Amino acid sequence: MIVGQDKAVEAFTSAWSSRRLHHAWLLAGPMGVGKASFAREAATRVLAEAAGPPIAEPGLETPPDHPMARLLAAGSHPDFRLLERLEKEKGGLARNISVDQVRSLGGLLAVTPSMSPWRAIVIDSVDDLEASAANALLKMLEEPPANTLFFLVSHAPGRLLPTIRSRCRRLDFAKLSDDAMTSLLSHSLSETNSPEISRLVQFANGSVGRALAIAELDLAPLESEALAILRQGDPDNARRSKLASALGSKAAAERYAAFLELVPGLIAGEAVGLKGQARGRALDAYTKARETAVIAPRLSLDPAATVFQLGTILASVAP
Repeated sequence: MIVGQDKAVEAFTSAWSSRRLHHAWLLAGPMGVGKASFAREAATRVLAEAAGPPIAEPGLETPPDHPMARLLAAGSHPDFRLLERLEKEKGGLARNISVDQVRSLGGLLAVTPSMSPWRAIVIDSVDDLEASAANALLKMLEEPPANTLFFLVSHAPGRLLPTIRSRCRRLDFAKLSDDAMTSLLSHSLSETNSPEISRLVQFANGSVGRALAIAELDLAPLESEALAILRQGDPDNARRSKLASALGSKAAAERYAAFLELVPGLIAGEAVGLKGQARGRALDAYTKARETAVIAPRLSLDPAATVFQLGTILASVAP
């Protein structure tokens, strides 16, 4: 179920009910607000309704016992593809979605759909495409076969090729309201008490994905430390050193990766309430933090040094 994104749901379901769909949908917005879930649900609804039996319920959801929904849940629907970063042999995810992954879609697009006249492709996220993969995707978007739907999940649409953006219909996804966050987290974390849910809502800045990561990886202490640097500075480097020590080891790899994604969002959230020069510092810091978060994994930079550098960027916002 998609919660808190009624405009996006209404826009797509209206287009589908009239069968006047753009072939490519750019799902744009912050991480963790339901874009990938929307893409999956929209693809499922299209493939299920196109193949039958009919679905009586309006909206985006498909009954889980529908034959097409079962095929998709099992990962065996012949007319659906999901592209995402692959697992590496030694663990962890690849840095990018490769050009070979995109080219593999050629087999799907070259044949007639099996279960209905429609097929669907989800790319989560299109931000992760390497340069050659983005160019390969562009060629597919330029001349797509009939009844082919692309759902492109993007956390930073401004960084995409303008030619890709221009071939898509954009759906914007907003940060989730506190009520939506509470509802989703109460469902996902059914054993978590209400005060803890409220604390997660406060920290997560409208992103249920971030809230779940905070809960799973115990990121709350790291987020508190980062916010303290952001608002109070770190004149003796003690807070930066503490974070670097906590995240610099191999055992902390998952928390380190989550922290890289966390910091730009913290700065962006803080910038909203600032004005004048303070806001200018925050926006400059956001750009630097985002660049660091992207570049560090690609260049295999030392985690402890990277965390210390992010701490310095956070401190630059403080009065």
